[in-house]
Amino acid sequence: MTAEPTLRERKKALTRQAILDAAQRLFAERGFDEVTVAEIADNANVSVKTLFVYFRSKEDLVFSDYDLLDSLVAALASRPDTTPPATAVANALIDRVRRRSDGVAAMFDWQPAYGNSSALQTGLLRQWSVYEDRITEELARESGRPATPNTRLHAIQLVGLLRCATSGEMRAELDPDDPQAINKLARWLRKAARDVGSWSGR
Repeated sequence: MTAEPTLRERKKALTRQAILDAAQRLFAERGFDEVTVAEIADNANVSVKTLFVYFRSKEDLVFSDYDLLDSLVAALASRPDTTPPATAVANALIDRVRRRSDGVAAMFDWQPAYGNSSALQTGLLRQWSVYEDRITEELARESGRPATPNTRLHAIQLVGLLRCATSGEMRAELDPDDPQAINKLARWLRKAARDVGSWSGR
């Protein structure tokens, strides 16, 4: 059984969420570059020092949620032996979009609201690097062997599916108000997954 979180752990989780909520609200109102860390801390009723206990930088307030990465790794780990990794990733992304009330807009979470500053672009590149490392580790674990250059290459391809699905080019092709937008995205992801190939990693 999983132990219930302690009072201290619950308080820490609430503080972390309060900081995130304040940051997201301010970023959405004024844009990432126009908001200071001090303003975020003040709106969350914490000190700047406390904010940096939970987040290393202002960019981390945007790129701190790795729930999607966790779900992709879980999809890879739980897929049948006959299912290629690219298909598992595509299916996980499609399922995520279908479950979200905001549909395809869920694929472009921070970009419309927070702007496209150089700091955000740098943070996004760091995020993709984390995705690549975690997926490389999962593919290597499944194979029972140390990661090879081919393992890394395939991880890059899998992250590429997500990067393309969340790209400005994809956003230009999908109208969030179009009832068929999710189906269009799903078709693209399935075809792209087939193009990546049937490398199993196992």
